[in-house]
Amino acid sequence: MLVCISSLLCLEDSTMPKKAKPAENGKEEGPAPCKRVKVEAAGGPSALNFDSPSGLFESLISPIKTETFFKEFWEQKPLLIQRDDPALATYYQSLFRLSDLKSLCSRGMYYGRDINVCRCVNGKKKVLNKDGKVHFLQLRKDFDQKRATIQFHQPQRFKDELWRIQEKLECYFGSLVGSNVYITPAGSQGLPPHYDDVEVLILQLEGEKRWRLYRPTVPLAREYGVEAEDSIGSPAREFTLKPGDFLYFPRGTIHQADTPPGLAHSTHLTISTYQNNSWGDFLLDTISGLVFDTAKEDLELRAGLPRQLLLQVETTAVARRRVSGFLRMLADKLEGTKELLSADMKKDFIMNRLPPYCVGDGAELSTPGGQLPRLDSTVRLQFKDHIVLTLGPDQDRSDETREKMIYIYHSLKNRRETHMMGNEETEVCSNLNVFPVIWWWLGTISYL
Repeated sequence: MLVCISSLLCLEDSTMPKKAKPAENGKEEGPAPCKRVKVEAAGGPSALNFDSPSGLFESLISPIKTETFFKEFWEQKPLLIQRDDPALATYYQSLFRLSDLKSLCSRGMYYGRDINVCRCVNGKKKVLNKDGKVHFLQLRKDFDQKRATIQFHQPQRFKDELWRIQEKLECYFGSLVGSNVYITPAGSQGLPPHYDDVEVLILQLEGEKRWRLYRPTVPLAREYGVEAEDSIGSPAREFTLKPGDFLYFPRGTIHQADTPPGLAHSTHLTISTYQNNSWGDFLLDTISGLVFDTAKEDLELRAGLPRQLLLQVETTAVARRRVSGFLRMLADKLEGTKELLSADMKKDFIMNRLPPYCVGDGAELSTPGGQLPRLDSTVRLQFKDHIVLTLGPDQDRSDETREKMIYIYHSLKNRRETHMMGNEETEVCSNLNVFPVIWWWLGTISYL
C-alpha cells in the first residue's frame, strides 16, 4: 500500500470506515467608472480577518459584500474604497515601507531580479537599473536625485505579513497571487499608461498617489500592453489614494499613477491574480488530455492524416469538416462523463504557490501526524486548502494492467523564497510534493 504519511495525513479512526467528506479597435464599450465607497472608522479593531480565506477577502473589500463584488465588479469595472480608518492605515503602512529597503538590500538584492529602478519620461518607461547587486546608498541616491520609482518584486518572499495575506488569497482564488511594491518620490511617475493581463488589487501603504483610469482597448487582456497617452482619451476616473485605501480593476484596464508634487513619497502594493486563468486556458489544458484518452478507444482518431495535409497553405474543406465532426464527438462524450481533468494548470498552481503561512521554524509542516493507517482506516487530510486530489495511472508501472491511483498534490514543501520568481529549481522540487494513494485502498479520505 503506497500511502505516504506526513503532516498532510493523520489517522482519524482505525476501527470504522467513514464517508469521505471553484477587439482592439478602441471603440468597444469599456466598464463604467469605478464606484467610490467612503468608509468611516467604526471604532474598535479594524485589522484584516485571517480566520479563513473568504474572511480575509471580505475584510479587504469591506464594506462591499463579496456577492456584490463578483456580480457587479469582478472582470467588469473598477472598485474604489476610500477609508477614514487610522488603525487600518497604520496596519497598511506596516506591510512595506521605504525604510525597509535598507535591511532588505543587505540580504543581497539584485537589479532586474528583485528591484527595478525606473521613471516615466515623455510617456515612455526609462529603466535606470545598474548591474549586479543593489546597494542601498546608490538606490536612495537615484530615488532622491533622479526621482526614480523603486519597484520591488514579490515582497511576500521577505515580509511575513504579505506572505500571510497572499497565501490566504491563493486559497481563496485557487490561482497564483503575486505582488509588487512601487515607491515613487514626490512629483514623479514610474510607468507610462499601460494595461495588465492580471486582476489587480491595490493597497495604498504610504503617502498619497494620484491615479487615472481609462476605458480598455482590450477588455480582459491576455498580454501586458503600453498605450500612448494621446490615443487613450480622457480618464474615465481620477482620484487620489491615501493609506488604508483599496482599489480593484480588471485586467485590460488602462491606468497610470504618480505622486503629486509637494508631498512625501508614495508607496503602494499591487496584488495580482488570474494570469492565464481563463476558460480559454482551461480548454487548452483539458482538451489535449481528452483527445489523448478518446483516441485510445476511437479508431477514427487514430487514423492517419491525408497525404501532404501539413504542406497545404489552406486546410481543405474536407479536413475542416472532419475536425468539426471530431469536436462535436468530443462534446457529446463530455456530456456523458464526469471526467474533465486538468493536465497542467492544476499542477502548475500547486507547484508554484506559497506554502502555508506558519510562525517559527515551520515544524508543523514537516512533522508526521497520526499512526500508519490500515486498509479500513479513515485518513484525514490537514491543510485542505493546500491539497489537490487527482486520479491517474500508477506512474511506477508501464504495462497495461497498472492500477489507478489517487495522487495528492500539495504545497507544503514549496519554497516561499522562490514564489513567483520562475526559479528553475521549482520543477525539481515539485516531484517531492506528490503523495500516491492506491485506488483500491478500502479506507476513506476526509478533510479536517
